[in-house]
Amino acid sequence: MSTTDLTQCTAHELVQLYRTAQASPVEATQAVLSRIERVNPQINAFCLVDADRALASARASEARWQAHRSTGAAVGEIDGVPTSIKDLILTQGWPTLRGSRTVDPNQPWEVDAPVTARLREAGAVLLGKTTTPEFGCKGETNSPATGITRNPWNLNHTPGGSSGGAAAAVAAGLGPLAVGTDGAGSVRIPAAFCGNVGHKPSFGRVPAYPLSPFGSVAHLGPHTLSVRDSAMMMNVLKKPDARDWTSLPPDATDYTVGLEDGIRGLRIAYSPTLGYAQNVHPEIAASVAQAVQKLQDLGAHVEQVDPGFEDPLDITTGLWFLGAYSVWSGLNAQQQSLVDPDFHAEAQLGAQLSAQQVQQLHQRRGVLGSHMRQFMQRYDLLVTPSVSIPAFEARPAGTVPMDPVSMLGWTPFSYPFNLTQQPAITVPCGLTKAGLPMGLQIVGPMFGDALVLRAARAYESVQPVPRPNI
Repeated sequence: MSTTDLTQCTAHELVQLYRTAQASPVEATQAVLSRIERVNPQINAFCLVDADRALASARASEARWQAHRSTGAAVGEIDGVPTSIKDLILTQGWPTLRGSRTVDPNQPWEVDAPVTARLREAGAVLLGKTTTPEFGCKGETNSPATGITRNPWNLNHTPGGSSGGAAAAVAAGLGPLAVGTDGAGSVRIPAAFCGNVGHKPSFGRVPAYPLSPFGSVAHLGPHTLSVRDSAMMMNVLKKPDARDWTSLPPDATDYTVGLEDGIRGLRIAYSPTLGYAQNVHPEIAASVAQAVQKLQDLGAHVEQVDPGFEDPLDITTGLWFLGAYSVWSGLNAQQQSLVDPDFHAEAQLGAQLSAQQVQQLHQRRGVLGSHMRQFMQRYDLLVTPSVSIPAFEARPAGTVPMDPVSMLGWTPFSYPFNLTQQPAITVPCGLTKAGLPMGLQIVGPMFGDALVLRAARAYESVQPVPRPNI
């Protein structure tokens, strides 16, 4: 029996303990389930926990590890690691309610999304579903269906969104691995707010099914305690799935290989505002500047330069509101009466867009994507703050009138890279004086996920990751 607090271990650390018989998947799962029982009522990170199924999975994993130690039988890279699934992602046997009262839970749930299927194949212990705002519609996690999710660092504050349940769970020790979705920053925002690692891969690298109603801005990616954990998850999640016609060809990369190779000699563009972000919190600006100095100390060639594009907020929100209107239009009148007022407001804004305006948004997105492909010819990486502010106060749905600025104006560094589909990761870069996490964002060229992870690991190696006391 291990004396280590298994709820505070990274996935990599747990696997090492399993490998040496210092702990077992059953012990780890029992510890996490016990912590969920104690902590989840405070933060509301899980909307579904299936302890019986998780323990059955852990027992099967334990048998595989015993066979591995005695005969050398193969085990998965994350075999036995407690993992959660965001409640936008199909999971066989569990309802996927999408944070909405419009979805009937009493129907067959017989399909695993690609990421869920890959995690099962790898032996991950699936704990349950994490909270999301309705249809993943905003950068904070509250909904009429599940209430308010709270930040483990300060329960009066939001964990961000829309993968806020995933972020809160990872930060609070309720499983070191989580899968989130990111349509305008929905993995990176909550990871930055909760002091975790959040990786938005290149679009298509992690297959999706069904495809998001919000289109090709929507990515799936790992939310973890460490960069190595994200690399381990990417090795699992990247496998192709024929159900996603936008997915990329098979990728032979092992994302853990070369992870410790450092960043000496890399050309890094540092943009503290992207040229348009006017209200970056001063403590975040200072912390990111210090992080950039550490990148230089690690041997990178850093140049302060803006990429040279205007704020694409209206492109992002226009396409997002259009997607909301599409979902809204598919609901009957009774369902429409049940939705989050924020989602309703987004749908009404989407209804105002003409076909010509939508086409212009797509054309402008294409110009931005081309511009950034060309910019990344000159630099290996681009670094920015992850979010311009620390976590704000948690609040009920419908508190703030919905418009582009209230929806995303406070996260000007995240949504451009959904439009361009580039890989981007956030890693913790310190705490504010008030004790709230701050994040450094590292953006790579399209398909440069391994380089992004390598750079994030280099920074992580010289920046301790604090954990909340909850």
